[in-house]
Amino acid sequence: MRPPPTEDLAPWFLTLDDLDGVLNWSEFYGNDHPVELDVGCGRGLFLVNSATAHPETNYCGIEIDYREGRRTARRLKKRMMANARVLGGDARVALEKLVKPRSVAAVHVYFPDPWWKRKHRRRRIFNDEFLELVAGVLVHGGELHSWSDVGEYFQTIRNLVDHHADFHEEPLPDLKDPEHDMDYLTSYDRKGRRAGSEIHRGRWRCTAG
Repeated sequence: MRPPPTEDLAPWFLTLDDLDGVLNWSEFYGNDHPVELDVGCGRGLFLVNSATAHPETNYCGIEIDYREGRRTARRLKKRMMANARVLGGDARVALEKLVKPRSVAAVHVYFPDPWWKRKHRRRRIFNDEFLELVAGVLVHGGELHSWSDVGEYFQTIRNLVDHHADFHEEPLPDLKDPEHDMDYLTSYDRKGRRAGSEIHRGRWRCTAG
């Protein structure tokens, strides 16, 4: 059995089991700034860059792979970032049990695992249940952002969101050319664009609440 981690990464990394009840964002971050969620934050390129560029916003990554989540948390700890955290665990559990309804300004889901085999597609994060949870935590006017380099999966995402009564598709900003190796949205964005893959992007506004 692998020994438990010895490095204390709190408050930058906490598991869902470490938390007791619904999160109070103002206590969690020590301020009343708007909160944005990064579902499946992975190695944290989006999380770190966004939190650095927007200190007026709090960012919370959710990552089911604890090893990846802790790796991101180490980057946050090294920079002593006050406006970014990582929660280790299933995003669906977090949205259902820990995130207060109508308390999140934006939800970002970038390059979700496509689960290529047809028999495994039920494991994909995007389904009606997940979308309902997202709609429930967003404030009125809050945004859902999702990118993918898998055209079939992105079309599934678009169909789900476009047919949900609480979302309205918004125009996208131009896709800018990166200035350096870390100037990509995520590491998968970097990998896909370097390989010449088409990047599919979506932005929707929540009209509920």
